[in-house]
Amino acid sequence: MKKIFLLSLFVVSIFANNVNKQENRLASYEKFVKVVEIVRAYYVDDISVNEIIEKALKGLLPNLDAHSSFLDKKGYKNLKVETSGEFGGLGITVGMKNGALTVISPIDDTPAYKAGIKAGDIILKINNKSTIDMTLDDDVAIMRGKPNTPITLTIIRKGVKEPIVKTIIRGIIKIKSVKAKNLDKFKNIEYIRISSFDKNVVSQLHKILKNMKNKKGIILDLRNNPGGLLSQAVGVVNTFVSKGVIVSQRGRNKADDEVYDASSYGTYKNIPIVVLINGGSASASEIVTGALQDHRRAIVVGEKSFGKGSVQAIIPINKDEAVRLTIARYYLPSGRTIQNVGVTPDIVVKSGIVKDINDSFSLKESELKAHLKTELAKVDHKKVVVKKEDKNLLKVKGDIQLITAGNILEALIISKETK
Repeated sequence: MKKIFLLSLFVVSIFANNVNKQENRLASYEKFVKVVEIVRAYYVDDISVNEIIEKALKGLLPNLDAHSSFLDKKGYKNLKVETSGEFGGLGITVGMKNGALTVISPIDDTPAYKAGIKAGDIILKINNKSTIDMTLDDDVAIMRGKPNTPITLTIIRKGVKEPIVKTIIRGIIKIKSVKAKNLDKFKNIEYIRISSFDKNVVSQLHKILKNMKNKKGIILDLRNNPGGLLSQAVGVVNTFVSKGVIVSQRGRNKADDEVYDASSYGTYKNIPIVVLINGGSASASEIVTGALQDHRRAIVVGEKSFGKGSVQAIIPINKDEAVRLTIARYYLPSGRTIQNVGVTPDIVVKSGIVKDINDSFSLKESELKAHLKTELAKVDHKKVVVKKEDKNLLKVKGDIQLITAGNILEALIISKETK
């Protein structure tokens, strides 16, 4: 009898809690509707209920976290082309960091890249409009536009006292996400640059690796790679790892939890790898780096990555609008998170230029001679023969991170061969 009484109390307690939660929820909805009606009735300008709701949603989502947002018709349409590999704009990936609009990275060979925009730059103004109270989607919408039209960015850069103003001409952004180069100094190393994780990365990577000849190690350059599709990041890791967890995601709802395991097709599971990262390496590139690091498949060289390790779901409201909502966080094989932490390299190397004091004068002298020969040819009306350079050859001189990676990889190759 006592057990039945206690069970009855338990059921009554649950029912009462549910009733209280329902009442609180209804009270909150009522408060929201009242505020909407007050604004509609008394605001200085005539504003429709639809406009009020949109403004409320645009304010609500970014207040949850920097990566959640309300996507109106234009924003939802823009999102659909982000991973297609071709779009219009500056070629710049941005995010909110510490409340400021921050450049994650410029995309290789785009107007932003050529204008000297750098990872870590804070965009203070866009066309004289402050970004301080703007949402991330609004910022992106302004920066995108018709090709061959100008846009002016005012940026703050660490180590530079005054704001920098740059006017950039928009262009059609065509991304070749994976490139392979021959290194002039390291003949036996395959250099592979992945600039973003669009839908073509894994297939392009496998094509390069299949055609790889006489190479004993790989430098995987993920510097200034802002991320992209998770499936492509998992595919890249799976190319080099044949078993174990690649990445997992965990959220409040168990339905959002997922574990991505490596399969047995890790074809290149023995070749030595060095991964290059910096502060512009984010999201999918951090997953690749962290997973290879945890599996001890690669030595990571460079600077600490950006620290974007949350999972966003695009939840449609209707055919034209959607909500981008953070539903989970990524966790690397070791269980560590990336969010607001990033990946720390095994060997930290700051970006910089390698200077050789022995050839500084000869370099200047050779440049001067080349210039004088050109000018002399103009006077003598002679045709100047310009020696064609190998476009597939990458000169490592000046890139201290790349040189360090090459030296480490050569040591790994020697160590492997002597075993």
